[in-house]
Amino acid sequence: MAKKEQFNDLYNAHYNKVFRLCKGYFCGDVSLTSDAAQEIFIKVWESLDAFRNESSISTWIYRITVNTCLLYLRKSSSRKEIRTAVLPQVVSETYSSEKEEQLRQMYQCIQKLEETNKMIILMILDGIEYPEIAEVIGITEETLRVRIYRIKKSLTQCVQNENI
Repeated sequence: MAKKEQFNDLYNAHYNKVFRLCKGYFCGDVSLTSDAAQEIFIKVWESLDAFRNESSISTWIYRITVNTCLLYLRKSSSRKEIRTAVLPQVVSETYSSEKEEQLRQMYQCIQKLEETNKMIILMILDGIEYPEIAEVIGITEETLRVRIYRIKKSLTQCVQNENI
């Protein structure tokens, strides 16, 4: 398969997941998310010939995504202000106002997590399987399960404290 065809297939298969993961990092800032997603796929194009099939292609793309998002967040302090000031637009009109408030609080709490834990919970919310998350993070699946338990406990405490 030609490189262009392979890239187009990868782009079509992974763009939405990359976009959603970035959107979680940038707390719903669509402009920043679009910029990052574009940069990620430029990196995928430039590095495609170097991909050695040591992991799945989706894991490789997630690693590029996570690294790029973290670089964006570290680039300037103004971006960090945007990250905490804007909430993702995940709430639809079908939710009750109580449910809408719970979701808002949950996403505020996610933003307070340490970067790796935030990455883990955003991938879980995106439906990525544990083995793939463990590979992207570079930890065992057992260690991942322990971290997920702690993250959920931390998020629960955070949301409950927000309600006080």
